[in-house]
Amino acid sequence: MKQGWQIEFLGATGTVTGSRYLLSTAQSRVLVDCGLFQGWKQLRLKNWAPLPFSPSSLDSVLLTHAHIDHSGYLPALCKQGFRRHIWCTHGTRALAELMLLDAAKLQEEEAAFANKHRFSRHQPALPLFTTDDAHAAIRHLHPVGFGHAVAVSKDCTARWQPSGHILGAASIAVTHSGTTVVFSGDLGRRNDPLMQPPAPVEHADYLVLESTYGDRRHPADGTLDRLRDVVQRTAARGGSVLIPAFAVGRAQTVLYYLFQLRQRGELPPMPIFINSPMAIDATAIYRDFADEHRLSEADYSAMCRMAKFVRTPEESKLLCAQATPMIVISASGMATGGRVLHHLKTMAPDARNTILFTGFQSGGTRGATLVGGANAVKIHGDYVPVRAEVVNLETMSAHADYEEILAWLAHFKRPPRQVFITHGEPGAADALRQRISQRLGWRCVVPEFRDQFALA
Repeated sequence: MKQGWQIEFLGATGTVTGSRYLLSTAQSRVLVDCGLFQGWKQLRLKNWAPLPFSPSSLDSVLLTHAHIDHSGYLPALCKQGFRRHIWCTHGTRALAELMLLDAAKLQEEEAAFANKHRFSRHQPALPLFTTDDAHAAIRHLHPVGFGHAVAVSKDCTARWQPSGHILGAASIAVTHSGTTVVFSGDLGRRNDPLMQPPAPVEHADYLVLESTYGDRRHPADGTLDRLRDVVQRTAARGGSVLIPAFAVGRAQTVLYYLFQLRQRGELPPMPIFINSPMAIDATAIYRDFADEHRLSEADYSAMCRMAKFVRTPEESKLLCAQATPMIVISASGMATGGRVLHHLKTMAPDARNTILFTGFQSGGTRGATLVGGANAVKIHGDYVPVRAEVVNLETMSAHADYEEILAWLAHFKRPPRQVFITHGEPGAADALRQRISQRLGWRCVVPEFRDQFALA
């Protein structure tokens, strides 16, 4: 008789952050993704809550990709005693090193800032993890090629397959006693301007499926025209464009779109700055993984020459003080931290400027607050008035919409026994559940936090 196993949902339930799934058998424990919770305070507090398992009891961690909502808790996990392999693709290994060190730096800086200005209720304010913790996590990263099966515990194997989205992003198939659970990870788009489309998956006994855009279709692609219009009308009133963008993936896509507009002669003569050391370093990594994206070497080089890279804090402060019209790309994409906050403090109060978001804004983030039309936003303990124009170009999203998800599911040769729909706001997850049930007739469930299911 085959040995049973179970899955427990420890994150990405009712939210698009904190992705963590625990697979347990009689002999082993494997954690798939290890992300930070972001957004609403009650979600962020979960980052500080005790784990429902001992980190030292894990046989391994498997990463779908490097974004912080999937990898950002790794330094805290190692701080609490995890010492085994963290399996991921080569692209994820390269990007995760950048992202984890940056996340640790932000944790330390925010704690120091809170202590200096005494706006934290905790005295002293402490970081969730430190740079040393991030280095410890990085030492445990072990890359594996796409398509290669790896023994990740005594009785489980795993295989990674490209999912688009960002460099290194993958769906993961975990097999135990002949039964396979596939974790979709974040699925990219079929016609993404930079990334290749997600590879088809043909079999899963159980499927854990993301639903970020489970309740919507992306508008017909007019991204270049809409971006051009935003920049031109901002320039006409003498303003600047601030683009909060995820340092990995979105910043490069935005830069590529601006490059195309400049080639077409449709971009005003405004300087373009990338004010994010991590985005700069991530852009350089694209050269090493040319087979995973659509950029030619010539376009890549020309795109990089077009922008001015801002690395040091001193350069960043000078840029924040600059009053002449410009385009600034800065992390983070939902304005949850990083240098973009300093730009928001100086640019949001000026009605000539535009704050341009480029995709989904999770509830509780500053990005969601701004896109929702707030007339003020809290930054570093103070409320900053918002008079600038606020725009969100959701066509630039790197997530598949529900039609693209359904097209990916169409490759399955037979229905999974159960589909677990995660990584979406409640409305999006339930909308995708209904669409899959109605169109495909598959069994679907939307798990809640700490739900456990037996896998036959």
